[in-house]
Amino acid sequence: MRTRVTDMLGIDIPILAFSHCRDVVAAVTKAGGLGVLGAAGHSDKQLEIDLDWIEEQIGDLPYGVDLIVPAKYTGSDQGGMTVTELGEMIPSEHRDFVDKLLDEYGVPALDEEQGGRGLGAESESAPLSADRAAPQLEITLAHKAALVVNALGPPPAHMLDSAHDQGRLVGALAGKAQHAERHAAVGVDIVIAQGSEAGGHTGEIGTMVLIPEIVDALGGQVPVLGAGGIGRGRQMAASMALGAEGVWCGSVWLTTEEAETHPTVKEKFLAATSSD
Repeated sequence: MRTRVTDMLGIDIPILAFSHCRDVVAAVTKAGGLGVLGAAGHSDKQLEIDLDWIEEQIGDLPYGVDLIVPAKYTGSDQGGMTVTELGEMIPSEHRDFVDKLLDEYGVPALDEEQGGRGLGAESESAPLSADRAAPQLEITLAHKAALVVNALGPPPAHMLDSAHDQGRLVGALAGKAQHAERHAAVGVDIVIAQGSEAGGHTGEIGTMVLIPEIVDALGGQVPVLGAGGIGRGRQMAASMALGAEGVWCGSVWLTTEEAETHPTVKEKFLAATSSD
């Protein structure tokens, strides 16, 4: 199946697999798609380890890395926040709610070290900040990642310039047509149209409405990937019928053999329906 996306990335199938698990990333790339490692919660050390491991597994095949490099964030006017400061902002009621859910559904309690990985990750800088993302981008570009994706807002100029100077492609997620237009205006190579069905942070527009809206807004100048609630071939076909040149999937990989998802959680996912 050939599209502009497969030609640009040198892959056989226009399926991009977002995952925090390196095993999933490597498996999808070896199967002909493009695995994309979600690295926002990685420490610098762990990112080095995971990218080295992925490259050992896939050889010269391409893969991607997804970062979060926001233009604005809480505390940015004060030089950023530390992980400790961010953790102190989480109300006890929220922590109690999570503990109650885990207990109610038979999910083992989160290990403190692993559970805090998304916040701390052995870094002083809080996640979702430019300070946190800067070394991650540097590490990514020191490796062979073919695609670097910004998951929140238009990629800043230094991210685009650094990636393009090294011959890497840059992608960005969009929840509205206006987002996609901003991405295209700054020079993004691939736009991911992520609808409200997506498992991660997203907007309020459904995938089947959002894809053609963004495709039309961009007028073919930048290829679009459909994302959000895509877990079967029929959904991929529908996305491409609406103008997408491939798909970006995330949640579907959580129940795969390679995924690091806890077995109890996998069972819950597999038993769930769209009404749960």
